[in-house]
Amino acid sequence: MTEKRIGIIMHGVTGRMGYNQHLVRSVKAIMEDGGVVLKDGTRLMPDPIIVGRNATKIERLAKEEGIERWSDDLDACLANSDDTLFFDAGTTQMRGGLLRKAIEAGKAVYCEKPTSDDLGEALAVAKLAREKGIKNGVVQDKLFLPGIMKLKGLIDSGFFGRILSVRGEFGYWVFEGDWREAQRPSWNYRKDDGGGIILDMLCHWRYVLDHTFGAVKSVSCLGATHIPDRWDENGDHYTADADDAAYATFELEGGIIAQVNSSWCTRVQRDDLVTFHVDGTHGSAVAGLTSCVSQHRVNTPKPVWNPDVPNPLDFYKNWDEVPTTQIFTNGFRAQWEMFLRHVAEDAPWEFDLMAGARGVQLAQLGLQSWAERRWLDVPDLVA
Repeated sequence: MTEKRIGIIMHGVTGRMGYNQHLVRSVKAIMEDGGVVLKDGTRLMPDPIIVGRNATKIERLAKEEGIERWSDDLDACLANSDDTLFFDAGTTQMRGGLLRKAIEAGKAVYCEKPTSDDLGEALAVAKLAREKGIKNGVVQDKLFLPGIMKLKGLIDSGFFGRILSVRGEFGYWVFEGDWREAQRPSWNYRKDDGGGIILDMLCHWRYVLDHTFGAVKSVSCLGATHIPDRWDENGDHYTADADDAAYATFELEGGIIAQVNSSWCTRVQRDDLVTFHVDGTHGSAVAGLTSCVSQHRVNTPKPVWNPDVPNPLDFYKNWDEVPTTQIFTNGFRAQWEMFLRHVAEDAPWEFDLMAGARGVQLAQLGLQSWAERRWLDVPDLVA
C-alpha cells in the first residue's frame, strides 16, 4: 500500500483544546494508526509542524509528543510549499487574520470556531477562500458525538413523528480561581479578549440545530455575567465582564421550538454535561455526549396532577437505551479524517467557512437580542 504525505501547519496547539483534541487525539492518533485510507487505497499520512510564538514552549511540546518539526516563525511555515494545510486553534481574535494569511499563501485552511468575533470578517474570509479556490473547513465537533448521532438516527427513522420542541442544557460549574483553580482559561471571561459564552456556544448550537432538527429562523437570547470576580492563571484577581451564562430560545424551520441554556455557573444534576431533550407526537428522546434514551408513545405513562400524595410513578422506568450499532471514534478525529480526504481527493464536505460564518451570525444576533431585549430574525447569509 502506497503512502502519501500531507504537511500540516498546526497553530494554537498549546491550548487545552488544540493540544488534547486536535494534536493528540486526532492528528497524532491518525499517524499512529497508519494515516487516512483514500479511495484508491493510498494512505494519507499527516506530517505536522507545530508553530507558536513561544519557542521554548513549542519545542518542549514537540519533544514530549514526539513531533519532529516545530517553529516560532509562522511566516516561514506559510512560505514552505511542502506544507499545504494550515490549522488554527488559537484565540478567536487572531483567527481571521491568520486564516487570511494562510489563504493568501495558497494553503487549505481548517480551524476551530468561532471563525471570528465579527461577522463581517467571518464573511470576508469565507469569500476570500472561495475566490482563491482554497479548500476550507470549520470544526463542528458536536455533530460527531455518539449521543447526537444516535438522536439523528431516531429523527431520520421517523421515530418522533412531528417534532415539537427541543430542550438543551449545557454547562457546569467553573471555579472562580481563588480557592480552587479554574478549569477554563481566564480570557473566556473578558470581553476584550474575545470571551463570553454567547460567542462560544451559540456557534455550536447553530450547526447542531441546523443539521439535526431544522434551520434556525429566529432567536431570543438573554445573557448574564453571574460571577464578576474571578482569579487568573497566576492567582491574580480580575473583573469578569463577559457573559458566563446564556438563556436562548430559537424558532426552527417547521415550527419547532428550541430552548438551550448554556452556563459556566451551574452545578450538574443531569445525566451529562450537555443533554438534548426532544419531544415529538410519537415519541421523545434524551441525548447526551455518548448515550441516548427514547420513549415511544405506547410506553408513555399517564400521570395525573395530585400534589396531596407522593408521586407513584418512576418517570425513568419507561425509557429505553438506544443501542450502539456502530463504532464511534473521537468526534474531532472523525472530522479531521473527513477534511483530509476532502483536501486529498475532493471527498464531499459541507462544513466550510460559510458554516462558520453562520455560527458567528447567530452569536452576534444573540448578543444583539440581549442588548435590545427582543426577538430577531436570522436572515440568509451570502458571502
